[in-house]
Amino acid sequence: MQALASDHQAGWYVFDVSTRGVVSFGSAPARPRAAAPPSHCTCRIGLWPSRLIPSGAMSPVDRYYVTTAIAYANNKPGLHTLYEVIGADVIARWHRMKGDETRFLTGTDEHSVNIAQKAAELGESTRAFVDEKVALFRAAEAALLISPDRFIRTSDPDHIRSAQEMVRRAYANGDIYLGKYEGWYCPAEGFKAGSDVIETPEGTRCPNHPTVALEWLSEQNWFFRLSAYQERLEKHFAEHPDFAQPDYRRNEMLGFIRGGLEDFSVSRSGATWGIPFPIMPDGSSSQRADGTWDPAAGTIYVWYDALINYVTGAGFPDDQAAFAKWWPADLHIVGKDIARFHTIYWPAMLWSAGMDAPRHVWIHGFLLAQGERMSKSLGNFLDPLDVVATLGADGARYVTLREVAFDRDTDVSWDSFTRRYNADLANDFGNLLNRSISMANRYFGGVRPSVGPDAGLASAWTETLAGYQDRLERCLLSDALCTLWEFVGAANRLVEAEQPWTLAKAMKAGDAGAETRLKAVLGDLVEACRLIALAAAPFIPAAASRAFAQLGYEYPYGADGNGGPALLDELHWGAHAGEAGQLATPEPLFPRLEAESTTPAEG
Repeated sequence: MQALASDHQAGWYVFDVSTRGVVSFGSAPARPRAAAPPSHCTCRIGLWPSRLIPSGAMSPVDRYYVTTAIAYANNKPGLHTLYEVIGADVIARWHRMKGDETRFLTGTDEHSVNIAQKAAELGESTRAFVDEKVALFRAAEAALLISPDRFIRTSDPDHIRSAQEMVRRAYANGDIYLGKYEGWYCPAEGFKAGSDVIETPEGTRCPNHPTVALEWLSEQNWFFRLSAYQERLEKHFAEHPDFAQPDYRRNEMLGFIRGGLEDFSVSRSGATWGIPFPIMPDGSSSQRADGTWDPAAGTIYVWYDALINYVTGAGFPDDQAAFAKWWPADLHIVGKDIARFHTIYWPAMLWSAGMDAPRHVWIHGFLLAQGERMSKSLGNFLDPLDVVATLGADGARYVTLREVAFDRDTDVSWDSFTRRYNADLANDFGNLLNRSISMANRYFGGVRPSVGPDAGLASAWTETLAGYQDRLERCLLSDALCTLWEFVGAANRLVEAEQPWTLAKAMKAGDAGAETRLKAVLGDLVEACRLIALAAAPFIPAAASRAFAQLGYEYPYGADGNGGPALLDELHWGAHAGEAGQLATPEPLFPRLEAESTTPAEG
């Protein structure tokens, strides 16, 4: 028997290492215990299986935990990198405004070989290099009004403890063993199976990083027994059909599982930049008496580092009360290129540690430029600071999520962004707000008119809200905005149908019926503007607040969406009917862009 010391407060683990020997990859010793952990390790799904963002309580208290993938801190971020972060921020704001206690996690992945290599090429320490890149990410996210409850870094001390503890638990459960890896390695991503590489005129390449030369490695590593979890994963997918979405992505993952799962490496030999692997080849702790780590143990490799951030962000291993509250995560939002790791590797790793799988994983596509994936290495990407400088933070958020489908690849261009901004924001909603307030100011001295008898907008709103909520809560963010903007169109059509200026002339001539009708029409238009601004607030938070000020309402939510009344109550038609108010002078929410503008301004 060999005792392994743990620096985590849980204490010591003791286990038999007599069967642990160096073996070839693919011929691991038999697993000493059953693959399935205790029955309490279950993945709970929300109350509405058709929704990935359930509308009711997620647990004994109303709480919601949403995460994004963490990005490599090796360069400044492109808009294609932050696209999922903007989407997650919208979802987090929606939950905060509904009244759910919400936790939103995003951050950076800092332990890769190419990061250390780039730092060395620049003559910088690796830590200084990643600090510079992280600052660029945080600045871009701040410019886009991203409001995470925590921005996690894989170099954070609590994350280091978390990753090491997860390794110890998997080892204690018999799921980590020594083996030999021989195959391709992508410095920008990690070990690559033969089926995951492509042949190009420049040589063998990783499809996600075609400009990066692959390395052929042969080294002794620790491996995780993913193959032991094949049956349980198939069962989990069958019992929880909304675990991985959209459906066609779920089917892709099921196909991969059914093709047979191979164990994967969880360590690197010889790397100095990374989290120290906590176990020596003989099963003893790699932590020395002075608290340092023996470099001979190597470092934790990629997925047993990066994926662990989600449990670290929930409080593991230091704050067990917080972890019990926040885990499992309600929603992981990730790109299609890392779907396999989040829907197959990650649940197995959690089960090995005695934890629940996340409730849902949403898999989005890529932003494309003329059919080619946007990429910093290819130089065909949009700088988020430049986009914000041209469109504003709200405009950038709206256009990105309206133009780019959240469930598949989408080809975009600066021209399509400009046209969308002008059509939806400057013309449709911006013009509706401006002329509604202008007419009410002109005809009734700025007194805010109240809603009147249903002119058609009230019933239209009820239908719109139901569709908007349904699509947003199924992560179809572009579709949700499309639904809401159909109501913007209905409100604009009401202006043309009722012609308030004609009613005003009749009112001035003494027609009491025209006056009553004019007040009702303008009351409906002002109410429509209130509801549109409030419903769209998760997408355009700053503009929503400014719209409320022009409508003579106090915006009740904080800068991150916290602190106000329950959103769904506020979205009732006429929720504030009869309340006195004074309209402000209208100002353009979204100034129109020149049509010939073909490139974003430099931020």
